Amino acid sequence: MTVDALAAILLIPAVSAAILALMPDYRPTAAINVAASLFTFLTALSLFVIRPVSGPYLLVDDLNKVFIVLTTFIGFTTSVFSASYIGHEIAVGRLTPAFVRFYHAMYQTLMFALNLALVANNIGLMWVAVEVATLTTVLMVGMYRTHEALEAAWKYFILGSVGIALALFGTILVYMAARPVIGEGLDAMVWTVLVKRASAFDPALLNVAFVFLLLGYGTKVGLAPLHAWLPDAHAEGPTPISAVLSGLLLNVALYALLRFKMILAASTATIAPGPLMVVMGLISVIFASLMLYRRRDIKRMFAYSSIEHMGIIVFAFGMGGPLANLAGLLHMTMHSLTKSAIFFAVGHIAQVKGTQKIDDIGGLTVTNPVLGWGLMLGVVAIVGLPPLGIFMSEFLVISSTFARAPWLAAILVLGILIALGGLFMRTNVVMFGEPKGITKPTEASYVPMFAHLALVCMAGIYLPPALVSGFTSVARLLG
Repeated sequence: MTVDALAAILLIPAVSAAILALMPDYRPTAAINVAASLFTFLTALSLFVIRPVSGPYLLVDDLNKVFIVLTTFIGFTTSVFSASYIGHEIAVGRLTPAFVRFYHAMYQTLMFALNLALVANNIGLMWVAVEVATLTTVLMVGMYRTHEALEAAWKYFILGSVGIALALFGTILVYMAARPVIGEGLDAMVWTVLVKRASAFDPALLNVAFVFLLLGYGTKVGLAPLHAWLPDAHAEGPTPISAVLSGLLLNVALYALLRFKMILAASTATIAPGPLMVVMGLISVIFASLMLYRRRDIKRMFAYSSIEHMGIIVFAFGMGGPLANLAGLLHMTMHSLTKSAIFFAVGHIAQVKGTQKIDDIGGLTVTNPVLGWGLMLGVVAIVGLPPLGIFMSEFLVISSTFARAPWLAAILVLGILIALGGLFMRTNVVMFGEPKGITKPTEASYVPMFAHLALVCMAGIYLPPALVSGFTSVARLLG
């Protein structure tokens, strides 16, 4: 039963992708996509009850259970949003049935790759899974086949390939450091073996390896200055993919980085990985916050917001310690829920208004009150205003940093405040200004958006003790 639960997390999306690739009609494929995502999520929940036995290839522990459940939940809610979104795209002629068949098959392929990266116990297999997820999203970003979409896809492919190549080199260096101690073969790439024997590895090789891994997987996380692919991919691809990129793919790349950070932390002779992560996190926060003031495309603007928040998360994990790690886990969860909800709103807004340009959108709370107020709540949440969940996580990050490095906390607070001003300045007119532009009819599903926002609101007021206990145990694991 335990083996079946772990296998099902991979088999459900893999088999569904094969079935969807053969079905041309939109409505059955949308329904299958939703059902497959739901079954995967329910299977992931069972991991909290039944713990599968880990092997040399697959692993379930306290750390990846958090990522797996979050990934499969947002994968499910995004599939629900995607059904109405893609239906509108077919109705207006932006997508053909052939492209929709391709889209749904690629969606489940992406979920398979993300799940495989999270449960992989072999660092080489984890790299392969992240590469498959990258290639899948590249194809989906260019799905509209416009000049801008194809350019964004190629940019993503080139920069993503450079990043994943650096990550591969770092992975090879970890293997080379492990080989004299563990020996050649499979065991030298098994994470559970590596983390136990890391204290005997060559520290110089581990140091160089982590630099390459930070740059490689940091490209996928979207850390500045390695972020250039992310705004274009968000702006030109289908909005459900923007939600998946911000809510899931960035987290999976971060998860891979954390696995290697734990290997370095097990060796006292290596450099501390924390300061490198703190520096890159702060650079991302400040850079992205300033860039928010110059954006004219609403999806591109929220892409820079994702860069800012991934910077905060990487900063928290770089600071380390139980409280900062807890704050990082909580912020990652709240950001994924909030940002995907924002993209759900933005996707339907772009369909209703026929544009993504901020200057051509206005007065949404008057013309489309459900979308307008939904976006408003999402913006209030993402900038960290109380009593919502991101306020709590940012407060924990800042307070834990003040106790150890007040000047770092001051820089972080400055970046957060700059981002707050930029987002409110750019979205105020969109939500409350004079009504602008046309209003096209669309069949929107608002349930995913408000379900995410309800969870974020609830988390700011009350967190179940079981959730806090689980996050605390994972935070201790991260060191």
